[in-house]
Amino acid sequence: MLYTHEIQIDLPRTKVIELFDTTENLKEWQTGLQGYEFITGEPGKEGSTMKLDFMIGKRQIELLETITKNNLPEEFEGKYEWKGGWNTLKNTFIELGENKTVWISETEMHLSGFMKVVGFLMPGSFKKNSFKFMENFKQFAESQS
Repeated sequence: MLYTHEIQIDLPRTKVIELFDTTENLKEWQTGLQGYEFITGEPGKEGSTMKLDFMIGKRQIELLETITKNNLPEEFEGKYEWKGGWNTLKNTFIELGENKTVWISETEMHLSGFMKVVGFLMPGSFKKNSFKFMENFKQFAESQS
């Protein structure tokens, strides 16, 4: 499953990146995030890994993030693995002037087992959740100005 979302944030790109690239801010915009733990490498650097623990409804989900590219402020890419699948995210940040930034997120998702059935029956739920994170980030970021 491939999909792309785009959102405009009314802040300079430098401020957007500062907020996006601060691990402590994840709980502000990633709904259900209970905690995180750095596993290998230098946090934020290519090749580093981090475990993310989410509670979605009554379901506990553990993700393993591997940073595959960190060329901020332009782009950030990661691979996210969990029981039942994995996905890659490519995040691009485009400056649209002094106080506007466009965030483009491209997702490629691969599901297996039961999650493959869920993805087939409800592909919109994955897309909706991804965009909700972006909307949450926009609201959080703009409230910090």
